[in-house]
Amino acid sequence: MHGPVLPGWLLVALCAATGASCLLRMRGGPAEARGAAAGEAVMGFGMAAMAVPAAFLAPSPWTAAVYAVVFGGAALRALWLARGGAHHLHHAVGSLAMVYMALSMPGGAAGTHAGHEGHAAGGLPPLTGALLVYFAVYVLSAGARLLPSGTAGGPTLAVSWGARPELALACRLSMGIAMLAMLVTV
Repeated sequence: MHGPVLPGWLLVALCAATGASCLLRMRGGPAEARGAAAGEAVMGFGMAAMAVPAAFLAPSPWTAAVYAVVFGGAALRALWLARGGAHHLHHAVGSLAMVYMALSMPGGAAGTHAGHEGHAAGGLPPLTGALLVYFAVYVLSAGARLLPSGTAGGPTLAVSWGARPELALACRLSMGIAMLAMLVTV
């Protein structure tokens, strides 16, 4: 990842913790929720790997291609699953954003910054700008859904901590924030 070392390591820690939390969420709940948690775990760990500061571990020439293939496969899976629910479209956008960032890495597309070819010096590439807007809106809406509604509900059933919907939403929120941080460095 481009940028300073300390924020890079903080991003690695956030994404790895989110991936681990998603792995724990896979232990219970319906099959669809476990499948979503698995996809989010792959995304969390993949983002953690991609966020490792280049000053610590210089990426090899084939690293960008591996990221592109892994996240391209995840995008295809999410698009296939999108037939059953809109949330999978978000997974597809996230995976395609990771492909874009992988190809924008130094050495990603024959040593160039692939996402930066069609813009004026000092400008923001249109795709990066669109992804920044998408993830900013996603983060704000996910954060708003985490706020208490203010209405007192009736008695609640005891639910295991891994099956709590707010945990899944918090994981998605943290990955959205991490995606924003990574896109800013592109």
